Amino acid sequence: MRVVSLVPSLTEAVAVTAPGVLVGATDWCSHPADLDVVRIGGTKNPDVAAITALRPDLVIANEEENRAPDLAALRAAGLDVLVTEIRTLDQALRELERVLAACGAPRPRWLDEAEAAWESVARLGQRAAGESVAPPGQEAAGKSGAPLGPVTAVVPIWRRPWMVVGRDTFAGDLLARLGVRNLYADHPERYPRVPLDELRASAPDLVVLPDEPYRFTRDDGPEAFPGTPAALVDGRMLTWYGPSLAEAPRALARALRAARR
Repeated sequence: MRVVSLVPSLTEAVAVTAPGVLVGATDWCSHPADLDVVRIGGTKNPDVAAITALRPDLVIANEEENRAPDLAALRAAGLDVLVTEIRTLDQALRELERVLAACGAPRPRWLDEAEAAWESVARLGQRAAGESVAPPGQEAAGKSGAPLGPVTAVVPIWRRPWMVVGRDTFAGDLLARLGVRNLYADHPERYPRVPLDELRASAPDLVVLPDEPYRFTRDDGPEAFPGTPAALVDGRMLTWYGPSLAEAPRALARALRAARR
């Protein structure tokens, strides 16, 4: 089996689950750190000729990460292209299983761990709401991933111009599960441009600043929201669907809680 991945998240998922299957990946595919495959350009501008030359049995892509004309060109070249759609955690878990099965890989342990980690978050959220849940000891391992809620937030992903997470996004779904209500979740656009003055005027309890796609840091981002706690989060934990999903609830909850202290 020979696979080319056009999605960093899926590259990591396949590489750690079925070593040796990947023969090509994008320049943005940074995990695993020791990934040694042919680089075939970016997610938005893959080199179709280079991909075709690798003679892959399968190209894996995503409807948001990749452009329809590039995927059409790959299909026109006679390649089998599997396109994922991932806008919620549940979709991510289903699509990961589908991708790995298409690559001839068995269901990995990390996928079970990811499901369990997020199920723990849901149980802890139910307990906080006073609903019936499993016995207390069963959640101990996931305690640090307990939801904050209810907390309102804006989630910038870019500046110059300012862009934020809007409706129907994977990142927004993860945050919602952690008790964070995105103030732009009902916006008509998925990643709207919003003037900074308007973001400030929305008066969020928290501003969530990931380090990708824009690399927000302590010195670049929080200063734009004076008086509002800023949570600097690992973008891979917030926006990647793959092995990082097992760690994401704890990592994100820690960062969110630290900002609220």
